[in-house]
Amino acid sequence: MNDTPNWERQLVEKLAMAAVVEQRRARRWKIFFRLVWLGIIGSLLAFAFMRNEDKSAEALTGSGHTAVISLDGVIDSDNNTAEKLSAALEDAYTDRGTRGIIIEANSPGGSPVLSGMAYDEIRRQKKLHPAIPVYVTVQEVCASGCYYIAAAADKIFVDKASIIGSIGVLSDGFGFTGLMDKLGVERRLKTAGENKAMGDPFSPTNPKQEAIRQQLLDDIHQQFIKAVRDGRGSRLKNDPQLFSGMVWIGEKGIPLGLADGLGNTRSVARDIIKAEKTVDYTQQDDLSSRVARKIGVEFAGGVRSLFNTRLF
Repeated sequence: MNDTPNWERQLVEKLAMAAVVEQRRARRWKIFFRLVWLGIIGSLLAFAFMRNEDKSAEALTGSGHTAVISLDGVIDSDNNTAEKLSAALEDAYTDRGTRGIIIEANSPGGSPVLSGMAYDEIRRQKKLHPAIPVYVTVQEVCASGCYYIAAAADKIFVDKASIIGSIGVLSDGFGFTGLMDKLGVERRLKTAGENKAMGDPFSPTNPKQEAIRQQLLDDIHQQFIKAVRDGRGSRLKNDPQLFSGMVWIGEKGIPLGLADGLGNTRSVARDIIKAEKTVDYTQQDDLSSRVARKIGVEFAGGVRSLFNTRLF
């Protein structure tokens, strides 16, 4: 035993003091990290503000500029494609320095709904601002839903090796009934509504439901075809493969009427729009918008997966 009087009390006091010191240290680190996060958020806000200020300053100088909007990645609700494109178009048209708009496309496609919304918005804005042309310049790929959107532009310019086309619709999934039989797994699914479980991967295929799915795909495909015909008009050649879902490289797509010529963003701004200076109007997400949208996407995913229709 320890011969020091009141040693137990001293030990407890030391332990309590150590706990207090540790709490203070943890509190200081917590405050430090909060300040770091506030600094990062403040820097991002300042950057966004200065970026907008730079756009305004550029618009007030010189003889005008070409507005550039990026259409990049999969067209879906997670990327908020249609809304961002609409907002960017609004900003570009509002700017009195805009001489023309280039949508810089590099996307394999995606949602037919969002593609249709973006297509309609481009057509609407063109009617309101007929003096400002809208062009699409294709980088690596502009297929399916991306081409749906591009068809709304006045002209489409490609690189000779760009991939364009894929005017078709698909709905995919998996069937696990054979594997379930081997494992002795029984599917116990109850529905109210005979077609409520249409597309369920754990149930056998139903010819009637498969016909319904095919009709949905055919209807969406016809919407896609009409949009391309309306947008491209007489430039489209009468080729039986045009709406079959095939893709072509840029130099092969020009004779078919899928594109109007070779070009990129810089050359179109300089030689076609005659405003070599470019200003980027692509909308950027803030952190809160990304988090809120991600939550919404996760809630919607369960229903959407039953009939996952897309244009790529």
